Amino acid sequence: MGYILFKSCDAIVTCDETCPIHRNADLLINGAKVEKIGTGFVFDDLPADTEIIDGAGLFLYPGLVNTHHHFFQCFVRNNAHLDWTKYSVIEWLSLIYPIFSRLDEPCFYHTSVVAIAELIKHGCTTAFDHQYNFPRHAGKFLVDRQFEAAELLGIRFHAGRGGNTLPNSEGSTIPDEMLETTDEFISDCERLIDTFHDAEKYSMKQVVIAPCQPVNSYEATFKESINLARDKKVFLHTHVGEGESEVMHQRTGLRTVDWCEQIGFLGEDVWFAHCWELDGREISKLANTNTGVSHCPEPVYLVGEQVTPLSEMAAKDIRISLGADGAASNDNSNLMHCIHSAYMLQALVSRTTKFSVPEPKEFLNFATRGGADCLGRSDIGCLREGMAADLFALNTNKLDYVGAKHDPASLIPKMGVSEYVDLTMINGKFVWRNGELVGLDEEKLTFDAATHLNRVVYEI
Repeated sequence: MGYILFKSCDAIVTCDETCPIHRNADLLINGAKVEKIGTGFVFDDLPADTEIIDGAGLFLYPGLVNTHHHFFQCFVRNNAHLDWTKYSVIEWLSLIYPIFSRLDEPCFYHTSVVAIAELIKHGCTTAFDHQYNFPRHAGKFLVDRQFEAAELLGIRFHAGRGGNTLPNSEGSTIPDEMLETTDEFISDCERLIDTFHDAEKYSMKQVVIAPCQPVNSYEATFKESINLARDKKVFLHTHVGEGESEVMHQRTGLRTVDWCEQIGFLGEDVWFAHCWELDGREISKLANTNTGVSHCPEPVYLVGEQVTPLSEMAAKDIRISLGADGAASNDNSNLMHCIHSAYMLQALVSRTTKFSVPEPKEFLNFATRGGADCLGRSDIGCLREGMAADLFALNTNKLDYVGAKHDPASLIPKMGVSEYVDLTMINGKFVWRNGELVGLDEEKLTFDAATHLNRVVYEI
């Protein structure tokens, strides 16, 4: 990889606290990293083969960091038969899980390709996926196939090895076909860490131990997860506060956050998905232990219970990030759209809380710097010298942006940009440019994915 110079960009939004926005500035990429940001670079100082990109009209942003998803659910999008609004949660689960349990190994590869491609087209450069579905017939190499898909498309990938161990007969919602033992789960987590996890700077592959949720696994599963994660120095993740706290209280005498505290599943190496039902006391516990949160705003519309108290979390300095979540509760993989949704939801409930809504630009920070923080990455999440060259660009020389260019950091949260970005770069390489997935045949990828969709899902 050589030098790439973005010359005279209208704006470079760094999401760096020290210098958030550069106007009419240049950004120089050297291999996998940001070499320099400034103005008036001297062309004679650059190698002759430097690629120079005219930045007129471009707003550059750090790549978005998605901290919660379920790629395998992409095969159940936009299906009226599975519409949340027609059923209770229990009824809905009885419909959806039998479909999930039919997926085989190729499906996990192709659904990953589908989700990652959409993420990339909307400026996402790092993705965490919570893969908790392991049908017995599909085997144990499903996360391996996800790494294969991530490498193909060039995204920076954090794989959450999830799992469920509590039988339906003991109170879980999981079909027996999708159950594992704690030993099976922990053994495969260790295998994946030893095979794929790279803790070095600019790492493209990491592994997270992520038992699906406390209501669907034995306590021993979580305790063994903690032991392995802290021995291997990897992060932990699970679902918390998405309607299960009263069930946990009935079962254990503790709400979910208190239960997690009791067994040690809190801390700077932990982040939770959702957390919409947490009260002030529980939010303070997360703040005091530096436990992070992945806010998934779009499922809030479907669940219809309450809006995640993000403003209170921000006021208490919780590490906040954003997630698209899976297609079972969000029919797209567009994290950029989630930035707008998160802001608008907090604005909607602003008069019902004593906590002020964070400024619009903070929601962009949640999706960039906040995501990096939750994943434990100090090399991504903002544009600064020495950071990974992960970025996307919007061409604002369009009617869509007339009158909206005075505040580049707030543009996405306030306007809800829904179009594909003009380019996406990951680790110094273009992966989306000129309307194409660079070096890939999207038509063939589409045909292959649709073939497996038709084979496994539509034949039901």
